[in-house]
Amino acid sequence: MKKIITTAMAAAALLFMAGCADDLDTSSPSVVDKDFVFSDVQSARQALYYGYQTLQNNRSVHSVGYFWTPVWGSDIEDAQDAYSDGSAGCQEKTLYPGGTENYNINSGEGTEVFGMLYQTIAVCNSLINAFEEKDDFNEIMTGEPNDLSDIYGQAVALRATCYWELFKWYGDVPHALKTGEKAEGLTSRFAIADYHIQKLREVEPHMYRVGEGSTRADVMNRTYVQGLIGRLCLYDGGYTTRRTDLGADFYVDGEGKTITFEDWSVEKNKAKYGRRADWKNLYQIAEQYLQEAVNNHGSIQLHLTDPRSNDSNGREYGNPFQYAFQQMHCGVSDGLADESVYEIPMEYNNGADRPAYIGRPSRGGNGDAPCVGCGQDRVQAWFYYGAFNPKDLRRDASITVTGSDGQGHEDIQSFNRSNWGCGAGPATNKWDWNRLPAPNTNSYGTSGINVSYMRISDIYLMLAEVKAALGKDGEARSLLATIHNRNYVGGTDPDFDKFISQCGSVWDAVIQERAFEFLGEGVRRFDLIRTGKLPKAAVDVRKEMTRIIDEVEANGYAQFANGNQLPKYVWTKMVDARSLYGYRLTGQTPAGKENDPVLYPGWRGQHDDWGSLYPKVAGVAETNVAIKGLFNYIDENSAEAKALEAEGYEKKPWGVDMNAYRDSYATKILAGYSDADYNAKNPPIYLLPFTYNTLTTSGITNGYGFRQEQ
Repeated sequence: MKKIITTAMAAAALLFMAGCADDLDTSSPSVVDKDFVFSDVQSARQALYYGYQTLQNNRSVHSVGYFWTPVWGSDIEDAQDAYSDGSAGCQEKTLYPGGTENYNINSGEGTEVFGMLYQTIAVCNSLINAFEEKDDFNEIMTGEPNDLSDIYGQAVALRATCYWELFKWYGDVPHALKTGEKAEGLTSRFAIADYHIQKLREVEPHMYRVGEGSTRADVMNRTYVQGLIGRLCLYDGGYTTRRTDLGADFYVDGEGKTITFEDWSVEKNKAKYGRRADWKNLYQIAEQYLQEAVNNHGSIQLHLTDPRSNDSNGREYGNPFQYAFQQMHCGVSDGLADESVYEIPMEYNNGADRPAYIGRPSRGGNGDAPCVGCGQDRVQAWFYYGAFNPKDLRRDASITVTGSDGQGHEDIQSFNRSNWGCGAGPATNKWDWNRLPAPNTNSYGTSGINVSYMRISDIYLMLAEVKAALGKDGEARSLLATIHNRNYVGGTDPDFDKFISQCGSVWDAVIQERAFEFLGEGVRRFDLIRTGKLPKAAVDVRKEMTRIIDEVEANGYAQFANGNQLPKYVWTKMVDARSLYGYRLTGQTPAGKENDPVLYPGWRGQHDDWGSLYPKVAGVAETNVAIKGLFNYIDENSAEAKALEAEGYEKKPWGVDMNAYRDSYATKILAGYSDADYNAKNPPIYLLPFTYNTLTTSGITNGYGFRQEQ
């Protein structure tokens, strides 16, 4: 898709924008009519692409999130910034520790994103309504998929996607479905979800799969719709914090029937945390469509082995998980990953927030090699050191302890949160300037790395979760094994049974597997919420991180059950990787090289030839960091430490810095949900408030204790 702007599309854009200026004004008289949009397939498709463009432009939804809330506010992910009671971002991600009544409802990126989602909905409503007015609508929507039925289905899917984003972030929201209809008043989130699930079920048989005709994963396709049905069902039937101040009859389903709930919490802030009592019915719908997606997903591929061969310099790959993210770096298959069910395309070397905000850090500036990368999303130490099996191929492909300095050198991170761009510990490694074939070094927002909105592994794991919840452990276990085992050398984890046992059940193992698979992708926070795990996770993560810091202070290291040790210090030196290995950007650590301080952990280093792109660093030879003692404690006064220093290694602070930022690393993680809240079974407040402007123009109110005015 990239940026397809034609005369017809530009005309459609001007008409659509006429009704989208205000925050919630989705009324759009004369936006479009059926004769204009559906005069031919091409004009209909171009009008639809304008809707896609509005979603692409809504970067806070699909890329960085509301103040990076989805990649900050979980039990496995963290922020680079130090905790601050006055920061809106910190308040949101930590579940409002100062109380929702003290939160400024007009702060945060969510003030813009809310209205932008309704802009996309307005485009979709115009398309859907115009289509349904066609005289031959029923004929088009009968039988096998055709071009027009597919375009209609895409519009329905795009609208449903926007409403999913809205109700997962805000709960109950206005539900506008008609051209010219003003979005006002609140509608039960369950009724909204039910409506769109049913609408998606109607269009699903009339859509193309990826690989059918010219359909690719850069548009919403039949497999995406099947996955979206499953996703909506999991959220619709999952745990959520709902308001109790809207009346006993407010929460209804898609048929207008009052819903009963299975509540985990007591009432507080005029809210409760629970799930609808008929959740199994929704899970059965999810099972049907997710199973169909697994059985036939067109040309979308789940790679069980890495299709890449070792390159001519000897660099090893052998990591099917990493391959998917490499493809998103716009160098293979026109930038679309084989495993993407739906991928938001970015124009290569022109736009995109990854890795500018989410991805491998760089403390360089614009015009450097590479450009600045904030590394706003960090990985909690307990998860990197203690949760990941060291043999899991996803660990090093997902998490890095090094970044770049912007001058062609690899840069060791630290746990010092005052070191912007190279502090705050391990970072997300799925998106990296260094892995772009020929990165634009002019500006930090020009990577063009695509955003995979749904991957096929998500469909497998959603299906496994549903089957386990419905008591079908055998089938769930098989699906889980497919995703889990492909991430081990030889395609088998010999400790797979042990993994399930340690998790406690097949269902719990599936949820934990999702943490490994989707780290840094804005998934974990919402998985915790909808599965009912959030309250306990908030308590457990604070205890574990406190233990780690205390052990580092007392013993010089923290010990983990998998054998890893998180030490106070590590030893590093710069080396000429090209002379040693023939390459600078490393791949999978070769078998038997786990003690190589340059090749382990894998998937780091630097672009092989920054000098050709940025001549200033052409003469740089020592580009890579050799690391000793990352996973095993070395006493700073030992003979081993002295020998390393004699070899040119330098002692660098590592875990020792965490104690100075104990609030950020331990005691204030998800601080708005305290141990006392958990013991009292209070509902967690994770939703975003409506802004004052929205409240005054839409006839709605805030709940959960948030203010009603500025």
